[in-house]
Amino acid sequence: MRINDTQLALVNKQIGALRSAGSFYGKKLAEAGVDGVASAEDFENLPFSEKADLRDAYPLGLMTAPEEDIVRIHSSSGTTGLPVIIPYTKKDVDDWATMFARCYEMAGITKNDRIQITPGYGLWTAGIGFQAGCEKLGAMAIPMGPGNTEKQLKMMVDLKSTVICATSSYALLLAEEIEKRGIKDQICLKKGVIGSERWGESMRKRIHEELGIELYDIYGLTEIYGPGIGINCKYETGMHYWDDYIYIEIIDPVTLKPVPDGEKGEIVITTLVKEGAPLIRYRTHDLSRIIPGECPCGSKFPRLDIIQGRTDDMVKIKGVNVFPSQIEEVLAETEGASSEYQIRISHLDGKDTMRLYVEAQSGSVDFEDLGKRIADKTKAKIGFTPIVKVVELGMLPRSEKKTKRVIDERYE
Repeated sequence: MRINDTQLALVNKQIGALRSAGSFYGKKLAEAGVDGVASAEDFENLPFSEKADLRDAYPLGLMTAPEEDIVRIHSSSGTTGLPVIIPYTKKDVDDWATMFARCYEMAGITKNDRIQITPGYGLWTAGIGFQAGCEKLGAMAIPMGPGNTEKQLKMMVDLKSTVICATSSYALLLAEEIEKRGIKDQICLKKGVIGSERWGESMRKRIHEELGIELYDIYGLTEIYGPGIGINCKYETGMHYWDDYIYIEIIDPVTLKPVPDGEKGEIVITTLVKEGAPLIRYRTHDLSRIIPGECPCGSKFPRLDIIQGRTDDMVKIKGVNVFPSQIEEVLAETEGASSEYQIRISHLDGKDTMRLYVEAQSGSVDFEDLGKRIADKTKAKIGFTPIVKVVELGMLPRSEKKTKRVIDERYE
């Protein structure tokens, strides 16, 4: 799906604003001699922007609108270096809320719902995005924020929340706590809007079955507004994204050339109307594909497949490239294995060792047999045999945010 004339005109406006402001990316475009694009081919020759570029612009080098028009900033976590600071104008904030409200509507959520919001507030884009979309929709927001599971469950029961917004890790933790306390009959949840981390089919199935709710994948990232730029519909045939606000292309992460619709690659996003910090051809490092054809729901908005991993998720073990998604696939097709796992990589006696900890679905499973089956299937999938340790359900760490799946001890 190549960029169309309407989108090209919006890109040219963005290029003009960036160059006029002399912001970090505007200077980059000026240095490259770019003052506009006349065709899809011109657009595909524009330079990419990367997270490293955004960090180099710290603190406010990305600001493209006049400072008096900036009403808010958000930031990435900065766990791997300087944080990325993204300025927003009032229009940016309103546009984001409009996109988020569309997400709720796509999930069949209405103003009669009560939406319990568990992602974090503050500099992170999550909690406030879920809330702004909820208010734009006209539903009741229950802005809990992260943690305090005891209070989360009390509010969920007493206020009869019908929608839960969470990371998949926290949704699973809540599901397990509800089961453990025997309060499922007091819970009124119907839907879950899940974002912030990739999750496998096995984990999805557990949350769906334990909570008995419909689940919706929401997509977004701090650099591009935040969560709310796309969500799946009830047919679960991919995430619709709002191509009147963003343009998405999929590139081969090696050749950096766009790939045809249907082929897997890296998501690259261009903001079409953003004012505070427009981005052109921003490499997300998320892996997915554009799903060709029309959705059964009838929406004309294009679709992205679920996020299948990240180019930087990969770890090299014994000369082999290993992705966490490969382990999730093994667990999903192995009877007796739950969705929860942890990979620990260490270097002992001159060689790499991969230990894979997996939770069994129940105590009645033969742990030794399950471990052997997982080891055999993993070898068939990635080419070498890990050391597999099966543990009881609930033994691995649970998180109120994102669960850390891979711990590489070789560099500690």
